[in-house]
Amino acid sequence: MAFRKLIQGLRLFALCSLFVTLSLSLFSCGNSNDKSEEKGKEKKIAKEPEYLYGICIDSLDVEIDTIKKNQFLSNIMLNKDINYNVITHIEKKHRSVFDIRKIRPGQRHTFLISRDSIPTPIFWIYEINKTDYAVFSLTDSLTAWIGHKEVETRIEVAEGVIKSSLWEAMTSKGYDPYLTLKLSDIYAWTVDFFGIQPGDTFKVIYENKYIKDEPIGIGNVLASYLKSSGKGHYAYYFEQNGKGEYFDEDGVNLRKAFLKAPLNYRRISSSFSHARKHPVTKIVRPHHGVDYAAPTGTPVHTIGDGTVIEKGWDNNGGGNYLKVKHNSTYTTTYMHLNGFAKGIQKGSKVKQGDLIGYVGSTGISTGPHLDFRLCKNGTYINPLTFDSPSVEPVNDSNKAAFDEIVSMRNEELKTIN
Repeated sequence: MAFRKLIQGLRLFALCSLFVTLSLSLFSCGNSNDKSEEKGKEKKIAKEPEYLYGICIDSLDVEIDTIKKNQFLSNIMLNKDINYNVITHIEKKHRSVFDIRKIRPGQRHTFLISRDSIPTPIFWIYEINKTDYAVFSLTDSLTAWIGHKEVETRIEVAEGVIKSSLWEAMTSKGYDPYLTLKLSDIYAWTVDFFGIQPGDTFKVIYENKYIKDEPIGIGNVLASYLKSSGKGHYAYYFEQNGKGEYFDEDGVNLRKAFLKAPLNYRRISSSFSHARKHPVTKIVRPHHGVDYAAPTGTPVHTIGDGTVIEKGWDNNGGGNYLKVKHNSTYTTTYMHLNGFAKGIQKGSKVKQGDLIGYVGSTGISTGPHLDFRLCKNGTYINPLTFDSPSVEPVNDSNKAAFDEIVSMRNEELKTIN
């Protein structure tokens, strides 16, 4: 009996040993196959070619520099032993691609150089701006073309409370200062930015453009909310008829027929009045304009499209003045000018925002200021209380699409804290 148990034990041990051996063998085979497959994969994975300015640089050296002050193409090229024939060809034959006389100090330029026994410049690239560049082949082909960097547009938000100015509120939080200028343009017809008070707030949804994670500039403001003097002002970007503009929540165009003010001023030194005591003559008479105090030389802009119908000297104390006829209803007058903008003459056509003159103190005046006057149908009206008419609103055919945009943007604005 004991002998039989011994034989059974030996058989069981032999079977277990065989099973372990087979298992190890299979495992070993599996590992061997896996390793061979991995090696095969490693052989198949090739290094991705590297490109710069759309040119493969795997076999080229890259030398990057910036244009120095008083540096010209000849200086740059001769330092690389490039002959005059190539320089002349670039200067004269490729002006239709890029006029090399327009290179500016501080702009980046790059040489791509072959790795031959004698290194030879193959391409020269000049960065025209943040997105565009000119490529010049320096080999036998001597070709040239304009390239464009890939730009990524990201949707970002900004918000804040104004303590002293919108500019300070933006920059103190690290936002691009240009965003302030964008908002100033959007609300130019509806908000007096010199009347913004501490405690006013803003929220903005906008496009920020990047090249390889480097910000290069602001795109469109998609929606914004600006609270000024207790009143909320919304703006929504919407495209119709192939043009993008800004509208309020009811689809009214924020771009008015006239700008809110014709200049950047320090203060209003005298308001519209039918009976004002003149600070110099001490005579009580109508003052049918608004006096904007500003330093001598401050630029003055026309508040709307029109034609200059008068230019000269006002013998009643207004000094140098201009009068612009905007349409059959409105004219504006700009007085006490220190001088006129270059090219401005009687009969000149002007566009909204065009420079027309400079603040001065000519005529009867106690200091530099602009006396600005607005006339409607032959009668002077108060520019500060005048409600300028809007231009084309959202079309009825586009109203449903616009309302969807407003609804979506309002939900996004709510989430900005």
